[in-house]
Amino acid sequence: MKYITLPDEKERRLSFYLAMEEYVARHVNESECFFMWQVKPSVIFGRNQVIENEVNIDYCRENSISVYRRKSGGGCVYADMDNVMLSYITDGDQVGFTFNKFVNMILLVLRKLGVEAVGTSHNDIMIGDKKVCGTAFYQLPGRSIVHSTLLYDTNMEHMLHAITPSREKLQKKGIESVRQRITLLKDYTSMTLEGVKTLIRETLCREELVLTAADVAEIEKIEQDYLRDDFIHLLL
Repeated sequence: MKYITLPDEKERRLSFYLAMEEYVARHVNESECFFMWQVKPSVIFGRNQVIENEVNIDYCRENSISVYRRKSGGGCVYADMDNVMLSYITDGDQVGFTFNKFVNMILLVLRKLGVEAVGTSHNDIMIGDKKVCGTAFYQLPGRSIVHSTLLYDTNMEHMLHAITPSREKLQKKGIESVRQRITLLKDYTSMTLEGVKTLIRETLCREELVLTAADVAEIEKIEQDYLRDDFIHLLL
């Protein structure tokens, strides 16, 4: 599998990386691609979600947390520089097979760390009864995209207050708070986040493909699609 690298280390918005997934799926002629990314505090919500029901908009404004809608389904996610986002692009349209392959790749990395983790029927990765990694999926013609948030660490206050699942949703799952549903990888390993990222890359990828400045310009054009939501403009 090829690791996709940008030609510079410029700081970019979350919307850029969503567009990068699309660009790679449409224009990079490789059967399997993977890359990792990190962003300043951001919330990303699913294509079918109503932002007012899932995001504490006032809290995000007050704390400079950006908000974006992705094109995959699934729930609302908080991300910052203390966790890492994973993007996997592959040929085909077999949803179950692709999810299973991706989850097993991440489980392989966690086993190398000595962490006992399992996948669930909802394509989450759990340590004990708490989630450390969630996934979402969508398709383009002939291509599948899986993206995931690996919780190495996070600003827990932001996570608890920026995302506002309904009480009914929490009660349905039999839990009292978001804090009780998730766990942090740093509590199970002495390896740094940079060390974990290196392990992931070395375990999953054997080659590298560096995008060009022209590629980046095309990605930035796609990115505009993610910046058209009125709420997003208010929060940027």
